[in-house]
Amino acid sequence: MKIYSWNVNGLRAVIKKGVFLPFIETHRPDILCLQETKSERGQVDLDLPDYHEFWNSAETKGYSGTAIFSRTKPLSVTTGFPKAIAKKFDLTDDEGRDSASEGRVITAEFAKYYVVTVYTPNAKDDLTRLALRAQHWDPAFLAHCKALEKKKPVIFCGDLNVAHTELDLANPKTNKGRKGFTTEERAGFQAFVDAGFVDTLRLFREGNGHYTWWSHFANARARNIGWRIDYVLVSAALRKAVKAADIHPDVLGSDHCPVSITLGK
Repeated sequence: MKIYSWNVNGLRAVIKKGVFLPFIETHRPDILCLQETKSERGQVDLDLPDYHEFWNSAETKGYSGTAIFSRTKPLSVTTGFPKAIAKKFDLTDDEGRDSASEGRVITAEFAKYYVVTVYTPNAKDDLTRLALRAQHWDPAFLAHCKALEKKKPVIFCGDLNVAHTELDLANPKTNKGRKGFTTEERAGFQAFVDAGFVDTLRLFREGNGHYTWWSHFANARARNIGWRIDYVLVSAALRKAVKAADIHPDVLGSDHCPVSITLGK
């Protein structure tokens, strides 16, 4: 079972570049989770007869959005957070924008586990959404995953918009305290680890140099001056089932590259 996650930074753009279908044909994911689709289903010229499709588009057109494509039909699919969690954690920022309406979460239930894809809000250059991240979003998403875990193990993946440790970005010293590498955001990620979720890549690869996002400036991708902000995490119960975890920097078309895991029996 191959599960992939990719922030495509605009699905229509990736399709137009001619890289999306070749990626599907080459990698043949069993489940593909997308973030930042920036579109509704009716706006996308895409025919994937081997997949069941599930979309969660933002109310604001051309912004955010997630999707899950699965060869196996899920038992159930929900979008966003359950109402109780959304209410408890009040997912609005200081400007009153409701992140729960931005198409950022899809939960698909399968026979043995849940698969959740997430596009975590960016803290912004001026950190105006840092409070949303630290006080509302990250605790809400953790609560959602823990609630699911009471029923069966959870796999969650996506663009979490944070480099967890200094090994997860090329220039930690110069980026300390900036968006994606603040103490608050890193603590939010650590809370998942403390709750028992496993960062799958670190089961197989140590050290730095393993990045999933690169700036468009200064030839950063070719020089591998990047950040690891895209992840696949699993419940501890699935740890031994993870047979591989990979980053795919050769897949172009977005400023992010896909990440994946392979599950055995």
